[in-house]
Amino acid sequence: MLSILKTTRSFLENMDVRVKFLGGAQSVTGSKFLLEVDDFKILIDCGLFQGLKKLRLRNWDDFPLDVKEIDAIVLTHAHLDHSGYVPRIVKQGYKNNVFCTESTADLLEIMWMDSAKLQEEEAEFAKEKGYSKHKNPLALYDQKDAEAALQTIVPKPFDKTFELNEQISIIFHPAGHILGAASVEIILKGERQEKKIIFSGDLGRNSDPVLFPPTYFKNSDVVFLESTYGDRLNDVAKVQDELKQHILDHMNEGVIMIPAFTVGRTQNLLFYLHELMRTGQIPHIPVYLDSPMAISVTHLYKKYADQHRLKDKDIFDNKNFHYIREHQQSKTLDMLEKKAIIISASGMLTGGRILSHLFKRLGNKNDLLLIVGFQAEGTRGRDILDGKESVKIYGEEIPIKCNFAKIDGLSAHADQSELLDWYAKFEGALKLTFLVHGEPEAMITLKSKLEDQGVNNVFIPDYMESFELFSGI
Repeated sequence: MLSILKTTRSFLENMDVRVKFLGGAQSVTGSKFLLEVDDFKILIDCGLFQGLKKLRLRNWDDFPLDVKEIDAIVLTHAHLDHSGYVPRIVKQGYKNNVFCTESTADLLEIMWMDSAKLQEEEAEFAKEKGYSKHKNPLALYDQKDAEAALQTIVPKPFDKTFELNEQISIIFHPAGHILGAASVEIILKGERQEKKIIFSGDLGRNSDPVLFPPTYFKNSDVVFLESTYGDRLNDVAKVQDELKQHILDHMNEGVIMIPAFTVGRTQNLLFYLHELMRTGQIPHIPVYLDSPMAISVTHLYKKYADQHRLKDKDIFDNKNFHYIREHQQSKTLDMLEKKAIIISASGMLTGGRILSHLFKRLGNKNDLLLIVGFQAEGTRGRDILDGKESVKIYGEEIPIKCNFAKIDGLSAHADQSELLDWYAKFEGALKLTFLVHGEPEAMITLKSKLEDQGVNNVFIPDYMESFELFSGI
């Protein structure tokens, strides 16, 4: 791994600081924010575009600058829409460091290898079935690229300052959301003054049953605030009761499928199911966790017990939980007819083993598809919730005849009230606030709420738009 050698000018008063939005702008995907401090370039997050085809195609576009010009990548957390483009950028020639928290580093080893494997398999499947318009469909990156990307990672602990150079320091602060997720505090040091920039990253819930609340900040000059749920409230208190009711209503009729993100959402679901069974609110029924990656992630919760509330609980060893690693085991789940819950990735139905279950079960009027998280525009999950009669899986249109429902409070994202509460902790006016990682309606609503509270200079940036943060100060 290469160390950071390039320095900025000697004094902050001479610095020019700019940002360019290469993703996560008016969308909840592809987060990439290019921060330039004079000629020193930092990429905050490096995520894959997901969802709408016009967004996914950006993954294949030429990167907007020579990747060898980037001096450092700083990741807020491991979700692929924030980290999953790193193997691609390494494939293009990036050789400098990727900084993240220690638990994020462990998650990336799991997630990048799985992402690469899935892309290779999907490219091969598309070639075999002939449903790609490309004669020889390729993966965006392969497992060798993922392995090379892992060599660039430099893990850092929470709440400890580290330097990129003499003028730029970084601190990772717990953000909730998922294991290892961080808000990034960037300190620009001059001879007579400092400036501070904070990237919220994805913020977690204040009352998450598994993870601790996000860190609050008292001061900053510029803030980049995620806005996934900037236009809605999600009541955590109702989650367990809603989950209980759906299970009781459907378990005797058919199988309950729950697509869930492998990091965070899956572990929260296991917590709720464990509690419902332990307290006798639902019968003891088998729960199949059909995701090798989610199983590996769940084991990391034991390694990083100090980062969550489950330190002294053994919920993951519940005798009703069955961990499905092998593909052949997964196929046997097709024979289940009722009184069973299948939890599988991916959370937005964009890939993974959940597609195989949907392929077999969407046409079964007795089964239930229970969606437990945000579904970005253009994903199968959003199409189903919007009432489409069919979705395309493995190149075939599959009619939707099963029951489906949604539980909102299970999201790992702060809702509107929590975002406003997080922001309200800043003392004094900020120079600039950018709303990122949200769909336009959510951003417009959150911007209006902030302005109603007297906040000025709130911006909703466009994709590829640039802003000057500090100049000649």
